[in-house]
Amino acid sequence: MTKTFSELGLNDALQKALRDQNYTTPTPIQTAAIPHLLEGRDLLGCAQTGTGKTAAFALPILHNLGLAWDTKLTPKQTRVLVLTPTRELAIQIEENFRAYGKYMNLKHAVIFGGVGQTPQVKALSRGVDVLIATPGRLLDLIQQKYLSLSGVEVFVLDEADRMLDMGFVHDINKVLKLLPHARQNLFFSATMPPDIVKLSNTILKNPIKVEITPPATTVELIQQSVMYVDRKHKSDLLRHLLKDNTLDRVIVFTRTKHGANRVVEVLEKNRIPSAAIHGNKSQGARQKALENFRAGKVRVLVATDIAARGIDIDDISHVINYEVPNISESYVHRIGRTARAGTSGIAISFCDAEEKAFIRDIEKLIAQPIPVDTKHPYHSAEIAEARTMSSGKAKAAIEGNRGGGRGRRPPGRRFGGGGRGGPSGGGGRNPSSRGSRDARS
Repeated sequence: MTKTFSELGLNDALQKALRDQNYTTPTPIQTAAIPHLLEGRDLLGCAQTGTGKTAAFALPILHNLGLAWDTKLTPKQTRVLVLTPTRELAIQIEENFRAYGKYMNLKHAVIFGGVGQTPQVKALSRGVDVLIATPGRLLDLIQQKYLSLSGVEVFVLDEADRMLDMGFVHDINKVLKLLPHARQNLFFSATMPPDIVKLSNTILKNPIKVEITPPATTVELIQQSVMYVDRKHKSDLLRHLLKDNTLDRVIVFTRTKHGANRVVEVLEKNRIPSAAIHGNKSQGARQKALENFRAGKVRVLVATDIAARGIDIDDISHVINYEVPNISESYVHRIGRTARAGTSGIAISFCDAEEKAFIRDIEKLIAQPIPVDTKHPYHSAEIAEARTMSSGKAKAAIEGNRGGGRGRRPPGRRFGGGGRGGPSGGGGRNPSSRGSRDARS
């Protein structure tokens, strides 16, 4: 098994940049993917954020770009396109390309909506080798003739499952029609339901398949628990937990934008520094919230699933599911925001009567029960008791409490039988451990 990046055949400039980042040991997905990508193969990767997949595609792309430069390309053309669903993830990927390629004479840019286009247009006019983009702004600038995709040699579709969840399938198909037929394709998704497999088949040609950390795998270092609580007492329970100063950097997840705002209002009234990030927030507001959270000025970041995808912040001590996700895979993504870079973490889920079925689905997906924590003042014995009933009785009890059912999406289908490649921790650095580490970006 590869022990160092120097064994992967990357050029000296990349190895120097990796040493600057204290990266010496490749993650399993990097070991499996980089040699094939250096040869120009297409790749189908099933990997969560935190397994090192950004470096797995960025490093061989930068290496191959450094081998030759096609002077016939015009400034409006680009050689590599990375398509990703959210602004935060696009910014993170661009930062990684910048760090890894710091000793290479290559240009890169990131474009996304929610901000003025003028700086992005100026960056494109100067010419770029690598372009990281969200679908809407990319197609908008193409329509305005500020950009052409006719020179693209490598196309990366990242977080494909989230792309489809956000309704980007038509935009993806539009982009595909604008790309050259001859190109290298890289396709990454955390889950592989049938619609994702179908999309990958339209893009990839005889791909190498890499599955590291299956979707059902949660980070072993995360201490998980569920607290059964009446919905009306969730805000009381949150305030109670935050009296403990060991909860020093916390992400609280809600299912809706309005729910996130309401939680922040409650926390601010109780003088607990907090901020919300979701789709209704401007890009500037979202970046400010993330920067304040990263700097420790904000103790609690309240987020929706879509806005939180791609958050790369060190030392998140706790993840709290204020509302249990109704899509089981989202639970795995949420709790993976903590226990990053080999550290430990704690994930707590507040579960009311309506959400018990979601907990059962999650336990099926992760193939283990979530321990119940009863040592809090708002524990609901009634909800906890329903959990131990037979499935029919439990369902009847829950239905009686909520007066009707709520549809749930079944867990996504996995593909392949690849082994685990280590925890799905993440791309953050652990300030307390500055020695050799792997590149989980």
